[in-house]
This record gives sequence, C-alpha cells and structure tokens, in this order.
Amino acid sequence: MDYAIAPPAVPSLPIQGSALRFPIRRVFCIGRNYAEHAKEMGAAVEPGRPMFFCKPADAVVADGADVPYPSATQELHHEVEMVLALGTGGRDVPAEHAAALVWGVGVGLDLTRRDLQAQAKAKGHPWDVAKAFDHSAPVSALRPLDGALPGPDTELRLTVNGTLRQQARLGEMIHDAPHLLAALSTLFELKPGDLVFTGTPAGVAALERGDRFHAELAGCAELRGCIV
Repeated sequence: MDYAIAPPAVPSLPIQGSALRFPIRRVFCIGRNYAEHAKEMGAAVEPGRPMFFCKPADAVVADGADVPYPSATQELHHEVEMVLALGTGGRDVPAEHAAALVWGVGVGLDLTRRDLQAQAKAKGHPWDVAKAFDHSAPVSALRPLDGALPGPDTELRLTVNGTLRQQARLGEMIHDAPHLLAALSTLFELKPGDLVFTGTPAGVAALERGDRFHAELAGCAELRGCIV
C-alpha cells in the first residue's frame, strides 16, 4: 500500500533475554486502584466501577531513555505501576479467563501533569492534557510470563534519587489484574499489543529536572531513568 506521507514507526518495548521487541497498539490505564492513593487524592473508592483512561502508544518511553520534563506544568508527578502486555485479546472476557490474555509484565510510570489535572477536575473537563502528553509513559523491558501472573505478595516500589517514594504489594489493588482486564474488555475490544497500566499506590509526588528514578516490580522488572 502506498501512503501520502511516510507511515509513523511502530512504538515498541524491549523483551528481557531476547533481541525481539514487543509492538505497542494501545495504552490503557486505570485510576484509583489502590485505596490509599485514592484517599491521598481526595477521591472516593468505587469497587464496582473501575475508572479507565488512555495514553497514546507513542507516549511510551523505552530502553531507559531520558524523560523530558513536559511543557505547561509546574507539578509533574510520578505514579509507579505494574504494566501488563497482552498477547491475545477479546471482548467481554470472563475474569477467570482474563489472565490468559497476558503475554508479559513490566513496570512503568504513569507521569501526570498534576496541576493541569486539578484544573480539569475542577471544571469537569477530560484529563487528556494531564495524562496523555508526550513521553508520559516510561516502561521497562518486558518479562514474558512463564506461568501465572505475579502473586499478591509481589512488591511494587519506586525510589527517586535513592529515597523510597512508593511501595505496596499487588494484593492491595482494589481490582486485581484478571478483574481489571475483564472490566476493560466490556468497554473496548482488547487486542495483541495492548499495554495496561494497573494503578498506583500511595506516595505520588513531584519530579524535578535532574531527578533519577528506579521503579521495580520485585523479581520481574526494573526501570531506571532520569528527568531532563
């Protein structure tokens, strides 16, 4: 097929232990999936109603590249999260079958222009400019699953300049990975290449130029980077 302009490159992530790369189709995120984070944001927890939003695939920062401090904000916040990479998809997937969609796991940051998010919330506007900006989704190399998803005791951690900022166990999620994917599949048809950010624990805070971060999904994936 011929195009009027050169088609954009396909965003992708490295795979642990492989020269192959994982192509990214869409990036889905869930908000308020840890009770303590919802509390620190002054939001109510709605266990039966997960809240989703999206980032563009080309917002992903791969290979440990530097993360540019975004424009139009004075309050860039980090949100460390487990990231699921889907190898298959579907609609209306039952929770008991949803784990089979996951090809691999990683760890990432849902970067947020918090001041712009607060302004949008106050006016009842969408959050796109606060969440879906360029370079807003640094993600580690993916670990292919060799069995079950990481267990509930798996720790999620973030340090900034060597200081621990966020720490939780996956079992603290309000919606675990299978139920999160099942709910998401009632709203979108999930497909291979989708990434799903699974929510952040308490401790979100500001990042400044020059800050170095280290995100870790214990025993599974690590991400190191710098805000420039």
